[in-house]
Amino acid sequence: MALLQQVKDGEFLKATCDLSSPCELGEWKVSTGVHCQLIMRGVLQITPAELGGNEKDIILSSGVHGDETSPIELIQNLAQKILKGELVPVHRLLLIIAHPEAINAHTRFIDENMNRLFNGHNEERNVDCIVANQLQAAVNSFYAGSTAINKDRWHLDLHCAIRGSAHYTFAVSPFSEKPTRSNRLFAFLQRAEIEAVLLSRTASPTFSWYSAENFGAQALTMELGKVAPFGKNDLSLLESFNTAMLALVIEPELALEWHGDKLNVYKVTRTLTKQTEAFQFTFPDNQANFTFFEQGKLLGSDEGVEYFSLEGGEAVVFPNPNVAIGQRACLLVRKTAVNFAEQVTVKP
Repeated sequence: MALLQQVKDGEFLKATCDLSSPCELGEWKVSTGVHCQLIMRGVLQITPAELGGNEKDIILSSGVHGDETSPIELIQNLAQKILKGELVPVHRLLLIIAHPEAINAHTRFIDENMNRLFNGHNEERNVDCIVANQLQAAVNSFYAGSTAINKDRWHLDLHCAIRGSAHYTFAVSPFSEKPTRSNRLFAFLQRAEIEAVLLSRTASPTFSWYSAENFGAQALTMELGKVAPFGKNDLSLLESFNTAMLALVIEPELALEWHGDKLNVYKVTRTLTKQTEAFQFTFPDNQANFTFFEQGKLLGSDEGVEYFSLEGGEAVVFPNPNVAIGQRACLLVRKTAVNFAEQVTVKP
């Protein structure tokens, strides 16, 4: 079956990953009047039948890391509901299954970590760079095509962690000088029953950061459970998130509710960068995210330097001593209180 027909039939994931089938693009309407356009392999644009000028422009992406399969399944399920007329969005959507080559290879990436390649045009030295360039172009085009009066841009980039975590679900809010931490975004996190959010304080060229920095999008990298093969994910554990995501798509506006004790908020205290091949941690490679270390604990070392936890202690997130030299080896974080205003900020 031709790729485009597979997508029309609701098989967005299957069509995306069938690399033996030529990439056939096109646009059509489904039974509900919703307009669909396959703009590249794995990128499906959805436009409501009627636009009143108050709609959001929402990107929901998955598969930036090919072995993180539960988010890919969630995007496939959402796409299928829309394509079969079972769900009618009221906002413009860009649904993404990002990296079919890595998905088929059951690996995070092919040559380079693609989620460090979203900082403008890359030299096309490998497939990861090529796909990152294509995705940035798709984001540019999608946001440029907005017909909304007041631009309300969102980007939820869905991942899952490669290790255990003290929080089964959590989000990372990328740093930007733009107002990208709205109370509406944090209310969504609570509605989705996400356990924690981490507030970055330095720029990092991730996919969500690209949308935040360049378009002021309410953007998050969302970690939804732990990596598992297709068919081995217990999506019931993500039901609250999935329900909130569907509500984001079909409701004109989500209720602005906030219960401060239901969301753990962390601020980044430090980023440890791998400077040499001598970099190592003192804890096991499978140490869970958000493991807390008391003040003065030796966390790791690099050539000529040792890293100890700071006053008050710190928790470790995304520890990976095997990254390339010059890349982030971990984040060190600490819980914080926030002001729930139009823009959410850390309390002094």
